[in-house]
Amino acid sequence: MIDLHFFVEIIPTLLSGLPLTLQLAGLSIAIGFALALLLALAQQGNHRMLVWPIRAFVAVFRGTPLLVQIFLIYYGLGQFRPTLQAVGLWWVFREPYWCAIIALSLNTAAYGSEILRGAIQGVPRGLVEAASAFGMTRIQTLRLVVLPLALRQAIPSYSNEIILMVKGTSLASIVTLMEVTGIAQGLISQTYRAVEVFVAAGAIYLTINFTIISALNALETWLTPYRVRA
Repeated sequence: MIDLHFFVEIIPTLLSGLPLTLQLAGLSIAIGFALALLLALAQQGNHRMLVWPIRAFVAVFRGTPLLVQIFLIYYGLGQFRPTLQAVGLWWVFREPYWCAIIALSLNTAAYGSEILRGAIQGVPRGLVEAASAFGMTRIQTLRLVVLPLALRQAIPSYSNEIILMVKGTSLASIVTLMEVTGIAQGLISQTYRAVEVFVAAGAIYLTINFTIISALNALETWLTPYRVRA
């Protein structure tokens, strides 16, 4: 049986890790989206020297566990400390916070680039040709026609990626970051009451994700053409 008194008692302690969880999720999603959009746009051409390295990057980060990626970036790159110090990047890779951000961002960029690439390719060719017939440049067509339609089409799939990234922040605890899961593990080691602690932590993640899903559903509805107005 779950001890409700203990359950309620630990909620404030777990919530102390919420700001870090939201920071990790927010920064990695924002950086990852920017990278994903650049990678998706870069793959629209036929430049093999550009496309193949991007596909290799996507294959590596989609084909390996996020846990392994965090380990390699935090512990693996530490083996190259002299080189990183020489180029002035050691201050980034010595901090678990930035290593977690980098790993999470690259991971979501790999998945997000495929989502956005498919959405861009899904824009009807006729719309692009019509924009060209009206005298729009390629940049104008991309900015005013292709991207707005592609981003709207990508929202359902990208919503799933955002939810996965929020849950993925729990892995940051392996590099000593005390976000919600890190604090939960500390509580378990002190109290040996894993059920209540993990149920409470799960409730926090569920609340975060429910809020995000609701916001994204509202955004998708607002962007849907011919939507019914109340």
